[in-house]
Amino acid sequence: MPAPQRCLSRDQVARHCREHDFAEGRRATTVGLELEWLTLDRSGQRLRLEDAEAVIAEVSPRITGGRLSLEPGGQIELSTFPFPDVALACAAAAADLLALDRACAARGIGLVALGQDPVRAPERVVTAARYRAMESYFDALGPAGRTMMCNTAALQVNLCLGDPARQVERWRLAHQIGPALIAAFANSPFAEGAPTGWQSSRLRTWWTLDPSRSAPVPIDGDPAERWLRYILDARVMLIRVGDDDFRALRRPMTFGQWLDQGHELGFPTIDDLVYHLTTLFPPVRPKGWLELRMFDALPTPFWHVATAVAVALLEDPDTAAATGEAVAGTAGLWIDAARLGLAHPLLASAASRCFELAIESLERQRADSLAGVVAAYHDRWVARGRSPADDRLDAWHRDGTLWPPRASPVPYAVDLDFSAVLP
Repeated sequence: MPAPQRCLSRDQVARHCREHDFAEGRRATTVGLELEWLTLDRSGQRLRLEDAEAVIAEVSPRITGGRLSLEPGGQIELSTFPFPDVALACAAAAADLLALDRACAARGIGLVALGQDPVRAPERVVTAARYRAMESYFDALGPAGRTMMCNTAALQVNLCLGDPARQVERWRLAHQIGPALIAAFANSPFAEGAPTGWQSSRLRTWWTLDPSRSAPVPIDGDPAERWLRYILDARVMLIRVGDDDFRALRRPMTFGQWLDQGHELGFPTIDDLVYHLTTLFPPVRPKGWLELRMFDALPTPFWHVATAVAVALLEDPDTAAATGEAVAGTAGLWIDAARLGLAHPLLASAASRCFELAIESLERQRADSLAGVVAAYHDRWVARGRSPADDRLDAWHRDGTLWPPRASPVPYAVDLDFSAVLP
């Protein structure tokens, strides 16, 4: 909460960035996942808050150490612990998803893996004070904020910063591969009952809502310095004046301005800085590890594929070098990737080469099961210049279908080894 006089300097903010967001990483790989789903009740409406909370409470004791949470529009999110390799991370998430899926099916709750709700108007079901204030802040900017909060769902891959000698390279490469990964895994072509003209309508929404907090971080120069500038230039969304009292700042004020000039509610403290960081949403965010936030929500086993490809491209030094060459012409095509997907010829070529490199890396690591699903995805979509969004558009052209058919992960479970993560 704010202080009555200035107590935080720019040097302290910079030190926090280096010591927390870009702290020296572990040399061993760690991988964590966050998966979101849109939810439906039996009639296709949003879940009531009490129904969503009940299923989360029922399943939470049965998952493998991760966490279930509820997003503002009733989306359910599963977050895993970090695991020492990608296969274990995927197996843990899949095991927990089975428990969640079975409980939801028994209650008539549908889990839908789409990046953006194709039909429903955004409606907040979570009543927390923080979300009320967020809604107020975004409403002053336009409708995209409510849509982001209530109607979008994503896959997030968390990867350690790794060997300090390679942190700058990994930070830059994570951004450089972003457009190709967006194009390959786009899965949200609809909004308000019709095609939007974008393969990833979710990213269109995110990048519309407030560019000061959702645009990519520039990658030239020192990463920590660039991140510091991003933090200072981003608008302050909320000021907390009590545990349940959040004030939305509808008049623009950057964090740097708040730091230097203060506000009628006070000057920022280190806790206010930490909270400000949670309101920044670039597609790659440093948090003591790297959060890869560019993926639309994906059904099983597609999220295994996205995770395996991202980790393989970034973790293996030999693969990383070749990957940088593969995406050299597409590194800045964020908007084109979200709008056109693999219909963009440069992105199609880069994505195909990235998949080939990922498959080779997974085979070298003897991750044969993951290599197989990545190869199958490549052959079915990427090699044909398609993504899951194209399948959804085909279904809409054929019969007007906007929601995908229910696709339980249970049948796929026989192909996965959960023995290492099941209690």
